[in-house]
Amino acid sequence: MYDVIVVGGGPAGLSAALVFGRQRRRVLVVDGGRVRNAPADEMHMYLSRDGFPPSELLALGRAELAAYPTVEVRAGSVVTARGAKEDFAVELADGTVERARRLVLATGQVDEPYRIEGLPERFGRGVFHCPFCHGWETTGKTLAVITREPAEAMLALYVADRFSDDVVLCTDGPLDLADGVAKKLGERGVRVVSTPIARLTGEPGALEVHFADGEVLAREAVYHRAPTRQHASLAAGLGCEILPDGTVRVDELQQTTVPGVAAAGDTAKLPAVPDAVTLVSLGAADGVRAAVWMEGDLFRSDLGEI
Repeated sequence: MYDVIVVGGGPAGLSAALVFGRQRRRVLVVDGGRVRNAPADEMHMYLSRDGFPPSELLALGRAELAAYPTVEVRAGSVVTARGAKEDFAVELADGTVERARRLVLATGQVDEPYRIEGLPERFGRGVFHCPFCHGWETTGKTLAVITREPAEAMLALYVADRFSDDVVLCTDGPLDLADGVAKKLGERGVRVVSTPIARLTGEPGALEVHFADGEVLAREAVYHRAPTRQHASLAAGLGCEILPDGTVRVDELQQTTVPGVAAAGDTAKLPAVPDAVTLVSLGAADGVRAAVWMEGDLFRSDLGEI
C-alpha cells in the first residue's frame, strides 16, 4: 500500500509528490499526460521561470522527483477511486488497482472554447484566456474579446484599461449588458459588435474575426475565457462536495469534504474564492500546501493514541 496516490502530473501533483518524497513517503503519481496549458508556448508569473515553456517545467519536475526513490511516476489514467481514509483503492485504465492511505486529486480542468470555426485550434496560441498570463505580451496590440456572457464584458474593460486602446468586444449575437457596463465600454472606447461570428482565421499576431454579415476584423490577439469542466469525475465519485461552478470544495489545508482526500490546483478552490485561478505558480503552491498538511495527518495517524 502506498502512503499517498497523487492523481495528476501537472504542477500541483508534481509539487505534492516532491514534498512527500522528501519526507520519505511512498508515493505513486499517476500522470495522464494531458495538461491544461499544453497549447501555450510560455508560462508567466512563476518566479525564476517567467516565460518558460510549460512542458519544460514539467520535465524538470519529473527529473527532480527521480532523486527520491520512494516516489513513482506512472503514465496512465485513473478511471475510478473508492474507499475511505487509510484504505483507498484506485483503478487505472489498464485494469491495475492500487491502494493508498491518502489521495491527492490534481486532475485539473479542461477548457471548452466556443465551437466557432478556427477558434478551438488557436486557443492558447494567439487566442488567450487570461490577461494575467498574457496581458504583458499583448500591450499596445489590437485586441478582441469574444464572449457570450454579460459578466465577461468586464474582461474587455480590463484589457482596455491595462494593455490596449484598441479593443473590440465581440458577443457572437445579442448580449444584454447592464447600463453601467455599456456606459463604461463607451467611455473606454471599446466597440461592441453583436453580429454572429462565422470563423476565426490567421496566425498569432495576425488574426481575423470573420462575421456572418461579411465584415472582417483584423486583430493582433484575441481574449476568450472559455467555459470549463472537470477533467475527471473522481472527486464526485468519492463523495466530495462540488461547488456550483463545478470545482471541488476544499478548506484552507486543501482538504476536501471527504477525510483523507485533498485536492490541489485549478480542480479545486475555497468557497469564498470567485474563480479557480489557473496560474502555474498557484497550482504548485496548492500541491505543496496539500502535501504538507497531509504529511502531518499521516504522522499523527502513525503515532496512534497519545
